[in-house]
Amino acid sequence: MSSTATADLVIETRGLRKEFSGRRGTRVAVQDLDLAVPRGGVHGFLGPNGSGKTTTIRMLLGLARATRGDMALFGTPVPAGLPGVIDRVGAVVEMPKFLPHFTGRQNLTILARSKGIAAERVDAAVDTVGLRGRDGDRYRAYSLGMKQRLAIAATLLKDPQLLILDEPTNGLDPAGIREIRETIRTLGEAGVTVLLSSHILAEVQQVCTSATIIGNGRLLASGRVEDLLGASTSYRIVVDDPDAARRALGGGPYAVSGDGDGATSLRVETDVPPAEITRTLGEAGVWLSELTSVRPDLETVFLELTSQDTLGSTTADGGVHA
Repeated sequence: MSSTATADLVIETRGLRKEFSGRRGTRVAVQDLDLAVPRGGVHGFLGPNGSGKTTTIRMLLGLARATRGDMALFGTPVPAGLPGVIDRVGAVVEMPKFLPHFTGRQNLTILARSKGIAAERVDAAVDTVGLRGRDGDRYRAYSLGMKQRLAIAATLLKDPQLLILDEPTNGLDPAGIREIRETIRTLGEAGVTVLLSSHILAEVQQVCTSATIIGNGRLLASGRVEDLLGASTSYRIVVDDPDAARRALGGGPYAVSGDGDGATSLRVETDVPPAEITRTLGEAGVWLSELTSVRPDLETVFLELTSQDTLGSTTADGGVHA
């Protein structure tokens, strides 16, 4: 893998493939996947359950062997070069085992000492994940969200440059999801590159700067979130006289329909800029009280892409939840 191509990428895979052999034949979990995660920010790794996300992560971390293809972390080929870069990587793929009768801080302190990590890193990790004030509580009393944050804190002890989180909000209530979301946002703003594997699109859109969408182990789309969403061609307008607005915008580059939000609200589909909508209505004596761009959300884009991907639907992760 060329060092030029990987200079600004924290994670890169090319033609990555993973097959599982069983009594029913060969199942393909990851199909020639090209993944590129830029340095800095939060990168969403998105796909339905069983799409190959966890299998890909396990291969990157040396926990599963690729059938073929190339992988690199920080430009270093893995798994061969993994010992040289693993200290720069933190990962929460499964919930680590903590001592239930010990406090959160005691668990982190024991872990830090076992790895020869300075005690100051415990304080930094506790602060980063927002457990200050609750770090003295016993682990068994933690909510699921707090346990997940402690798991993230454990990976932060070695001050990683890359943090890989596999479905970190699975099973959490809304409060727990919000806590994890804020933790991830804080890490991204602090300069840590975060690979966030998830299928909860509403949460991902709030924290991710870029994303890769896969389906059945294949790349469907990748890029900055704003580019994946695309430019808006739909607008919601509110006017006093919707019938006059319909007449003014009838034909030409506009398609007008009811918005469903009220009698004075309309949806306008057009490729022209919003200023042109305002001008056209103004010339007809119709004045806007509201004009709002209606952009597709990440979930809409995700569902469109994955619904088009009809190649197989069977989980091929060899028993590993993806």
